Amino acid sequence: MPRDILAAPPHRGRGGWTWYTGSAGWMYRLAVETLLGLRLEADKLWLEPLLPDEWESCRVHYRFRETFYHLAFRRVGGGGDRVVRVSEDGRDSGGPFISLADDRADHHVEVLLGA
Repeated sequence: MPRDILAAPPHRGRGGWTWYTGSAGWMYRLAVETLLGLRLEADKLWLEPLLPDEWESCRVHYRFRETFYHLAFRRVGGGGDRVVRVSEDGRDSGGPFISLADDRADHHVEVLLGA
């Protein structure tokens, strides 16, 4: 997220001040918290995505301390962003969240979205 774009030759089009402002942090928050809808609350990761209509699926690799959670978001039944089902390692999570544990294992999470 550059702050300014140079216009004078020979550096025309180059961006400057890319990491000196808070814009990169705000873009990160936009992607993680709004677009992907990830919200950490103690030892639970809540899932409330607002994906673009064109996206049928996406993947996220989320690290919680020394443990990795591999999340696969997939639209089913005609689309929509409502969380229909969340399963972690093949077991239903019981809601639009996953319970996090720092067990240093890889966990696979499937998030089904629908209307």
